Amino acid sequence: MIIQVSNLTKIYKIGSVETIALDNVSFSVKQGEFVAIMGPSGSGKSTLMHILGALNLPTSGEYILNGQNVSKLSDDELADIRNKKIGFVFQSYNLLPRTTAIKNVMLPMAYAGVSKPNRLTTAKKYLTMVGLENRINHTSNQLSGGQQQRVAIARALSLDPSIILADEPTGNIASAQAEEIMNIFKKLNKDGHTIVMITHEPDIAKYATRIILIRDGKIVQDKKNENKN
Repeated sequence: MIIQVSNLTKIYKIGSVETIALDNVSFSVKQGEFVAIMGPSGSGKSTLMHILGALNLPTSGEYILNGQNVSKLSDDELADIRNKKIGFVFQSYNLLPRTTAIKNVMLPMAYAGVSKPNRLTTAKKYLTMVGLENRINHTSNQLSGGQQQRVAIARALSLDPSIILADEPTGNIASAQAEEIMNIFKKLNKDGHTIVMITHEPDIAKYATRIILIRDGKIVQDKKNENKN
């Protein structure tokens, strides 16, 4: 198993008021799975995404990624996991706006100490993979929303992460472009990448091979997707 989540609970305290965002959640993800985590607003799916992304720690329970117990790591160790083991794709792209596509993709590799020739080669490879070989020198603000999300996917792949974590990856783009983005994820999964995607849209979730439904901080359904696109 690449991901093992056991009895995960997250409680937020504001003064004397406690809010249970996650309530005893357990599941696992195998290498090469494409899992969609679905749920309405306030269901706990964003809290779960933050824990899976090593952006937050649970109140109790365990999160094991690639054999490493993430729930017990220091801030520095968590940062290392985020940089090297997880490729993030956010709804808002999180690109530097006046920076070229290729430099955006090269940035995580620079932080990781990859040599400049290797950074260039890898960035070109992944930008070509997502169909942007003719846009590598365009800045983010010269690209459409769908193109920016492709750059974000290329950047997420740049350090060969254990998992790709996508948070509402089509939330800011038109439906035709959303389909193109989801077909890229589908191809990446076919090539062996493990993908965990947070979404509230059934039309997007259907691209996954498995759908976990979360409501009021609990998993209410976990099933293989027989009708995947």
